[in-house]
Amino acid sequence: MTQTFRKDVQEGHVVFWNTNSKYKNALTESYNLALIEALEEASADAAIGSVILAAEGDFFCSGGDLNFLKENNSLSEQERFDNINALHDVIKAIRTCTKPVICAVEGGAAGAGLSLMMACDMIVAAEQSKLILAYVNAGLVPDGGVTHSLRAALPRALVSKLAMLGEPISAQRLFELGAISEVTLKGKALEEAQKLAARIYAGPDKVIGSIKALLEAAETNGLDAQLDLECNTMAQALAGEEASIGVSAFLNKEAPKFRSS
Repeated sequence: MTQTFRKDVQEGHVVFWNTNSKYKNALTESYNLALIEALEEASADAAIGSVILAAEGDFFCSGGDLNFLKENNSLSEQERFDNINALHDVIKAIRTCTKPVICAVEGGAAGAGLSLMMACDMIVAAEQSKLILAYVNAGLVPDGGVTHSLRAALPRALVSKLAMLGEPISAQRLFELGAISEVTLKGKALEEAQKLAARIYAGPDKVIGSIKALLEAAETNGLDAQLDLECNTMAQALAGEEASIGVSAFLNKEAPKFRSS
């Protein structure tokens, strides 16, 4: 564990905490590195069905530390590239993790915190949460893949307004537009995320991992390429133990039991 990262293993899932609450859970190098390592470990752990990203305090993540970003003016171009790619490595680790990653948001997310949130497979946010692409207000452009993830989820006109004007948007509005999975009462985001985690854990682990991979590929594949990928993935699934369990349970009008315990 690090000073800004904590892991909490629960039955069927694991919660990764940002503990930098003094600074509204701004991202740190130690958090980024610890999160990447923990996501890799979760991918290989059959006892874990999903991952939840959460944060201590009343705000999910305020993004990058502006004091640190200010120092970037004196860095070489390569050093600036390296610092930006450190965030991008976190985003890639979330997207390539074989387990679904659920984000539990209290208070809100800003800048790279919104990038982190939007990289997740499911998002649960407390109803009062505000989300903001704060980059433009600091004379910066978005990073962390957020222009890609927001454009995949929202109309261009709205994303342009969010990115170019730095206007906040409510969790409720994003839920209505389909960019957030669940909106819940203040203080209940983690609880609701854990309910989703329990449902995931009851499902077929390998198949859910394959579905995540299909959805990831669908964002860049053309139809023919996606059809080929679905064909290959479905052919493998049909021969798997999870399909045998699921099909038998369906025919017998029973609830499938994909895990022995």
